[in-house]
Amino acid sequence: MIVVTTPTGQIGRLVLDRLLDSPDATPGIRVVARDPDRLPARVREHVEVVRGSHADPAVLKEACAGADRVFWLVPPMPSTDSVEDHFHTFTGALCEAIAGQGVERVVAVSTLGRGIAENAGNISASLAMDDTIAATGVHYRALCAPFLMENFLRHAESLATGGALPMALAPDRVLRTCAVSDIATTAARLLLDTSWTGRADVPLVGPDDLTLEGMAQVMADVLNRPVHMKPITSTEQKQLLLNRGMTESWAQAYADMVDAQNNQGLYGAVAPSTPKEAPTSFRQWCEEVLKPAVLA
Repeated sequence: MIVVTTPTGQIGRLVLDRLLDSPDATPGIRVVARDPDRLPARVREHVEVVRGSHADPAVLKEACAGADRVFWLVPPMPSTDSVEDHFHTFTGALCEAIAGQGVERVVAVSTLGRGIAENAGNISASLAMDDTIAATGVHYRALCAPFLMENFLRHAESLATGGALPMALAPDRVLRTCAVSDIATTAARLLLDTSWTGRADVPLVGPDDLTLEGMAQVMADVLNRPVHMKPITSTEQKQLLLNRGMTESWAQAYADMVDAQNNQGLYGAVAPSTPKEAPTSFRQWCEEVLKPAVLA
């Protein structure tokens, strides 16, 4: 039995699709969903559904009963008071399920930066999550992605009108990227493979050597309209997030994450590309994902 968390989320739904499409998906699939009504009819017809949050130990205990594999993702909740407590609550529930339900393998969405990141907000919280889960002795694979291309979808309205994109990341440095579809494909492959053991990171780094300025040019070419980055400071970024209703803790964690990326090179050129696990180029993603979203 494979348990999938965040089945209606940006990554989780793609993992679920790939599992359902795979001829090797012989084990049953169970999902944990706060709102099962959001699941597509196809999913509800072919999977077991446990209603609730996977931060709830009782819910996760029910979901993991008889399961040997888990796809794990801690969803962002910028309305909560503490990033660290948020990750700790979810991770604690999983560790209880591993100890009590016999889960053998966990595939989790994490981040690049191990051994480098310091005071890096959500990045540090994700890496601490990996250590806590792996300490249970479960076989563990951390999917370590850099900057997600899908982050640009937040700016679809501005891109549609040729507006500027406010970015606190350094515009003239290489920023490694990854498409969420590649994360989902790798996650599904690992979930269907019961031969791997131990703990390992799986870097997912796309093939490009682009700066933000270079990405703006690619977007402009694909969208056939002006696109340019508007450099802002991490402090200005934090204020924008606070204005949108994000809590102080989450806004500060985001600012810390940006500063760490700029100053510690977490997602920079030092990270080698991994074309086998992350083959999608930025231009391909713009053509297939960004352009339809902007022009919709």
